[in-house]
Amino acid sequence: DVQLQASGGGLVQAGGSLRLVCVASGFYFEDYVMGWFRQVPGKERERVACIGGGTRNTYYADAAKGRFTISIDDTENTIYLQMHSLKPEDTAVYTCAVESAILVDDSCPRSRSAMGYWGQGTLVTVSS
Repeated sequence: DVQLQASGGGLVQAGGSLRLVCVASGFYFEDYVMGWFRQVPGKERERVACIGGGTRNTYYADAAKGRFTISIDDTENTIYLQMHSLKPEDTAVYTCAVESAILVDDSCPRSRSAMGYWGQGTLVTVSS
């Protein structure tokens, strides 16, 4: 079974940094697209960043470009999201998700249903 466990969230001031970690198991990294998504209650879920385990192609939302970096360590079965220059608008529950690269055409899907497996999430709060 695919299992994902996200951690690393917390409370930081604007301009600060956090590194989110997703510990994964149950699948071959090279065959999957892995991503980070975020959501605030009452708001739409947003794509943040994705990476192809085999291709290492990356996608970043406009709001994340230049500030966030997604990476993987397949020797430790982990997915990272390094976040710098955090803004109050970044406040959200962040979750990691994965799906077969074939099913999503090696892309970072907009639809939640397109990603087959989701972690529980970790809360990031950025104060002014």
